[in-house]
Amino acid sequence: MSSCSKLTEIPNKKGLDHSNHSADRVHLGTWINQEGIWFRCWAPKPATVEVVLEEDEQGYPLTRESNGYWSGLVRNASVGMTYRYRLDKERCYPDPCSRFQPQGPHGPSLIVDSGAYAWRDQEWPGVRMRGQVIYEMHVGTFTPGGTFDSAITQLDALKDLGITVIEIMPVAEFPGRWNWGYDGVGLYAPSHVYGDPEALKRFVDEAHQRGLGVILDVVYNHLGPDGNYLPEFSDEYFTDRYNNEWGEALNFDGPGSREVREFFIRNACYWIEEYHLDGLRLDAVHAFQDASPMHIIAELSQAAREAAGTRSIILVAECEAQWVRIIQPIAQGGWGLDAVWSEDFHHTTRVAATGRSEGYFTDYRGSPQELISCVKRGFLYQGQRYQWQRKPRGTMVSHEPAEAFVFFLQNHDQVANQLRADRLHTKTSPGVCRALTTLLLLAPQTPMLFMGQEFGASAPFHYFVDFPPGKLAADIHQGRKEFLAQFPSYGSPAAQAAIVDPSDPSVYERSRLDLSEREYHAEWYALHRDLLRLRREDPVIAQQVREAIDGAVLGTCAFLLRYMGHDGNDRLLLINLGADLLYQPAPEPLIAPPVGRSWSFVWSSDAPCYGGPGVIEPLTEQGWRLPGESAVLYTAVPG
Repeated sequence: MSSCSKLTEIPNKKGLDHSNHSADRVHLGTWINQEGIWFRCWAPKPATVEVVLEEDEQGYPLTRESNGYWSGLVRNASVGMTYRYRLDKERCYPDPCSRFQPQGPHGPSLIVDSGAYAWRDQEWPGVRMRGQVIYEMHVGTFTPGGTFDSAITQLDALKDLGITVIEIMPVAEFPGRWNWGYDGVGLYAPSHVYGDPEALKRFVDEAHQRGLGVILDVVYNHLGPDGNYLPEFSDEYFTDRYNNEWGEALNFDGPGSREVREFFIRNACYWIEEYHLDGLRLDAVHAFQDASPMHIIAELSQAAREAAGTRSIILVAECEAQWVRIIQPIAQGGWGLDAVWSEDFHHTTRVAATGRSEGYFTDYRGSPQELISCVKRGFLYQGQRYQWQRKPRGTMVSHEPAEAFVFFLQNHDQVANQLRADRLHTKTSPGVCRALTTLLLLAPQTPMLFMGQEFGASAPFHYFVDFPPGKLAADIHQGRKEFLAQFPSYGSPAAQAAIVDPSDPSVYERSRLDLSEREYHAEWYALHRDLLRLRREDPVIAQQVREAIDGAVLGTCAFLLRYMGHDGNDRLLLINLGADLLYQPAPEPLIAPPVGRSWSFVWSSDAPCYGGPGVIEPLTEQGWRLPGESAVLYTAVPG
């Protein structure tokens, strides 16, 4: 029997109408048919496309459709077999939409039964931004096992801490044994080093059983430098019309861009639909170049919500340029996402903690007024000139809700973008770190913790890759040195010589968490757990309303935040990042209690259970005396 007789033309049914892109989005890659396996790929470049099964090494021709698509049924194929696409009867390549690459991005693709997993989350409603606490996690270094299954063992601890949403750093298939994830090339395949597709589904399912949401960090602004075979299938994926600091720019608005857009939009829908994920974090959306009438991000956000069906999902963006349109409704010209990272909050708190304003921290002073303004306004830079970039930065925030801004003291980038990739608690005093943690977790914005932050992890978090010795690895190491040289202190010869090689295996191993530090550093864990309980249970703080909060500077390093409750049921948070402050007299109106009420002490970061020196209440009959490097919370009570 010839190979052609084992393959039939793809059926003309709903969902495969090429004129309807939204209906067609799930049908790329493979899917099961009673007679065999359907294959479908987009490959306008080659003249012929064949499926080559590794098990019999035969080629099964696919049928050309319109718009560069190829499809067909291979009767000899079945779940568990591996395959590649042979283009123009020459070289073979993995499926661009492979659901799993058991041997990595250069190996064959595996035929997966995407419907085999028995989900238990049928009643799961999804998540919305309000009330969330995000935990950023790198699967490979989060646990000793470095897999989805080993991460499941830590879900109860995250629930106990007060986390509500886990943000997984990118898991798309990448080359090597370890990687940050931002060099992904197999965008539809969870990395084989973390487990198979069902392992990721188990992780999501188990999280849902505990009331935890899971969102996935996805990279749609570039592909990695090794294992990217998309150009073999089409010349239209990339363009030289735009610059991209990570490689070739993707073609979202030029000739042939319709199907390129669909490739990435399908991918977003795929993670939401097939893995029941509760949303996505979109990497570096400021790097997307798209002059189309509807921006690719806006189109993606619409499609992802359609894919979620009745479930609620959250879509979060990283945007260094701080464009507010990201979180504005599509009907108003926005992109329709739910939240955006506030780089300003991180940068000003870093300077407040360390006193260093070099590199991209140049435009921050870490002053009390900056910290107050960030809490009240979400961003500090909303169109003012940014000296570091020599141009205006940001756009104006108006009525966007507090939960739409994600605040953090640490994340994967900001920990790694240092000479030693060390954590914030190692760069400042324990008292200042406790006070800034209080600000982070009691501010109305959505807080995000980076894994290990909650227990003062001793492990650094380096930038790491696993490329073999050679030009690529050497270029990446040199690029790392050049990037860090923007900080004058890291540009010195001694510092440059000390910058670790990202491809050194020990760099990856040193970045792995020691989970026993939850007990050894119990005071840090208790601080985060108790603050998150306060955030969750105090009805005034839990309002998350920027308009119901005000602030005042009390000294060069001290300030207050006043949370307005109903009928005078206010809260007062006092933060002092400097030395003891005698605030007498006290002419600031915001420090006065509401009419008919007085301030009652609730909580202090100086408590010994947090590693503090012991609590001395700032308010006495003589007035206010704020202990140095501390945070104190008061509530208004009758009397």
